[in-house]
Amino acid sequence: MKRLVLAAVLLCPILAAQAQIYRWQDENNRTIISDRPPPGNVRNQKKIEAEKPPEGDAGKTLADRDMEFRKRQKTARDNTEKAEKEQRANAEKQENCEVARRALKVLESGERVATRDRNGERAFMDDTQRAQEVARTRQVVQESCK
Repeated sequence: MKRLVLAAVLLCPILAAQAQIYRWQDENNRTIISDRPPPGNVRNQKKIEAEKPPEGDAGKTLADRDMEFRKRQKTARDNTEKAEKEQRANAEKQENCEVARRALKVLESGERVATRDRNGERAFMDDTQRAQEVARTRQVVQESCK
């Protein structure tokens, strides 16, 4: 019994795929479209052919087309994620550039600059420390602000 039901289920799509569609006008000049052939004498009888798949999809099954669709979706998603990642990296690089420029501006201003030592106490930079820090900060600005 199960085999009979399975066979019937498998044959239904085949029969539906081979169905023909007819279009004709009856005695009252009404256009009728049906899957059954017209009865007796009718005017303007036309047999409508079933739609054919596009040329590239001619031998592909539904599963193959579905798999290609999923691949295209994944590729689009990956491209979007890559673009967002690049955008975040560029924004972070721009922010680092601005921070380095502000630090360089403070160091070159001539004002006293204080730092914190290991104990958390405030210590002021002397001229040699300031010159070293200016050189290092200029290098950071040059690398991050390209």
